[in-house]
Amino acid sequence: MTARPDLRPTNTAGVTLNQRIRADLEARILSGEWPPGHRIPFEHELMAQYGCARMTVNKVIAGLVAAGLIERRRRAGSFVAQPRIHSAVLRIPDIPVEIAARGETYGYELIACHRRLANAHDRLETALAAGAEVLDITCRHLSNGRPFALEERLIGLDTVPEAAKVDFASETPGSWLLRHVPWTEAEHRISAVNASARVAQSLAIPKGAACLTLERRTWRNNATVTFVRQVFRGDLYDLIARFSPQG
Repeated sequence: MTARPDLRPTNTAGVTLNQRIRADLEARILSGEWPPGHRIPFEHELMAQYGCARMTVNKVIAGLVAAGLIERRRRAGSFVAQPRIHSAVLRIPDIPVEIAARGETYGYELIACHRRLANAHDRLETALAAGAEVLDITCRHLSNGRPFALEERLIGLDTVPEAAKVDFASETPGSWLLRHVPWTEAEHRISAVNASARVAQSLAIPKGAACLTLERRTWRNNATVTFVRQVFRGDLYDLIARFSPQG
C-alpha cells in the first residue's frame, strides 16, 4: 500500500480543530503539493491523524467541495479538483512556449511596471484587490523580432505578495504566474477588435487593423490572482480548441 503524506496539524492558537484541518489540506492543494487528480487521505485516515470525530472531518471535506477544491467520487474517495475554465479555449497559453513551438524566436519587452492602489471606482479593480495594492504591468511579446502581442496585466498583491519582488524585466509575468502561483478557476473572454492608435503603434500595424483580444481572470480559492488583457496581431495569431462531447 502506498504511504500517505504525513499530515502534521498546524500549531495555530485561537482556531478550532476544524479550521486547522482545513488550513492544512488547503495549503497542500494551493501550493501544488497535491496536484489536480491527487487522492486526499480517506476520512478514517484523517480521523486517526487528527484524533477527531468523523463529523469534523466530513464538515471539512464538505467545505472544500463547496469551495471547488475537492471533488468526491463515489466508492473511490475524494480528489483534488481540476481547475475550472469558463471558455472554449481549454488552457492558459504560455506565449513564449507557443512562439518557440512555431519554430520562431521569442522576444520580450517590459514597457512599464509599478505598484499602485486599486482604483476604487473601477469594478474590475475593486473585485481584484478591494482597496489593496496591485502590480500594474505593460509588456510586449515579439516573434522573430516583430511585435506579436501587447499585454496589460494587474496582479493582486494581497493574493500574490511575492510578485512584488520579481524582476519582470527579465521574466514574463504570465510565465512566472503559471510556474509559481497555483490557481483554481479561470475565465476567458475573446473578442475581435480594431487596433486603436496606441495599440497600432505598439504592434507596428495600421490603425484599425484587425486584432484578437483575450481577457482573462484567474482565481485561487475565490481570491482573484490576476487580470490580463492581451491584444494579438490578427495576421499572426489565432486560437484553436479541440474538444469532445462530455460523456
